[in-house]
Amino acid sequence: MKSIYTCLVFVLLLCCAQSIAQPARTLGLQEVITLAQQQSAAAKQAEVSQESSYWQWRSYKSDYRPQLSMNGTLADFSSTYTPVIQPDGTTDFKPVTINNADAGLTLRQLIGPTGGSIFVTSLMQRFDDFDRDITRYNGNPAIIGVEQPLFAYNPFAWAKKVEPLRYQESQRQYLEDKEDIAVEATKLYFDLLLAQVNQRIAIQNLANNDTLYQIAEEKYKLGRLSKNDLLQLRLAVLNATLDQDQATLDEQNATLALKTFVGLKDTDALQLTIPDAIPEAVVSAEMALAEAKKNRKEEISFKRRLLEAESIVAKAKGDNGLNMNVFATFGLSNSANNFTDVYLQPENLQRARVGFSMPLMDWGRQRSSYKVADLNRQLVQHTIAQEEATFEQAVLAQANQYITLKRRLATTADADAIAQERYEITKNIFIVGRISITDLNIALAEKDQARRAYISSLSQFWAAHYSLRQLTLYDFEKHQPIVSEINTNYKN
Repeated sequence: MKSIYTCLVFVLLLCCAQSIAQPARTLGLQEVITLAQQQSAAAKQAEVSQESSYWQWRSYKSDYRPQLSMNGTLADFSSTYTPVIQPDGTTDFKPVTINNADAGLTLRQLIGPTGGSIFVTSLMQRFDDFDRDITRYNGNPAIIGVEQPLFAYNPFAWAKKVEPLRYQESQRQYLEDKEDIAVEATKLYFDLLLAQVNQRIAIQNLANNDTLYQIAEEKYKLGRLSKNDLLQLRLAVLNATLDQDQATLDEQNATLALKTFVGLKDTDALQLTIPDAIPEAVVSAEMALAEAKKNRKEEISFKRRLLEAESIVAKAKGDNGLNMNVFATFGLSNSANNFTDVYLQPENLQRARVGFSMPLMDWGRQRSSYKVADLNRQLVQHTIAQEEATFEQAVLAQANQYITLKRRLATTADADAIAQERYEITKNIFIVGRISITDLNIALAEKDQARRAYISSLSQFWAAHYSLRQLTLYDFEKHQPIVSEINTNYKN
């Protein structure tokens, strides 16, 4: 009865274990990259940064559209004594209790090329004297005006040159951020893949060494194997056990790192596939450099920074010379006891003002400011020239590395296949007793080394592949720039 109960418990535990165990989730390299670019924290940061740039662009564009605003004072109440000059020339203090209120509506349009503006405004004022029970209205039903600075620095004209470049730069920065995610995901993918390969190697080596040790024990009993060789095989089993434990720990750490970056919240085990399918696209260093210059943000960034430096020079020149400001208005004005009477037969209103400012003696301040700005422009030019050369060098080096690594893959793949076959042959020869344990260990080490070298070559190739995409923003497989990934909700 006890044995039957034990069997039932064992079967129940086995069923529970099978129901709890989940199959490993199989993922390929492109799947991991897609997941990372869609749901990782880095992807969310890139999207927020792109959206922020979009709204900055919208804010800039709104500056050149008509602006309608309303302002006023709801109540300006005052109850005090005011000095009043009497007919005999003396001063008497009279109580005054008054309130002023006003409201205005203004439509203003910026003139970007000149830095001036035109506006249309309507104003209304109300005055209440509570001591004398008097209410008066004063209004400007319509006023048309223009305000125009002369010879001054025009920030709006420079912004119209700089801001479109800044927005284009942010769009390309978004694509570069997405490709950066692909590069990092590739690195973590192969870290885990290599850990899984090492784990499989360790498991296989442990099984092989254990089998060989069992065979060696039988040979030792028959006197066909020395004690030293038997102990060496036993030591190999122990070392293989330690290697398997370490490989399992490395695999767990690599899995956690990949899941954390990609944003996978599940607890499923991951089984990565080996990306043996290599792109057939032919890449040349010259082509990579040409595409990088067309697609990357650097070319736009260089232009923007030069324009910004020139803008600083223009500001230093404009702010320290002769500045004039023209202000003119024409409209209608009236005052009345009633609100509606203000709009009956209003009279013409004109106003014009021309002001100027010009430094006469500044002890070299104007010249110093201009010289600093001009030297800063020269520094920016030299810096950009150096950065441009460095960028070109980085693109050419990455393209050449990609080409070299692609050629190296075929060699490491052949070496891996040869080493695997050689080990099987060596193991079979050892079993029949025709070679020593030393030769077997050498074949085993070469097998493991060749396998790791092949995975390492794959890792380096795919890292170079996505790094080249990031440096050029060009899809060499589809033969087109990487532009389709920009969020279509953000438009110029």
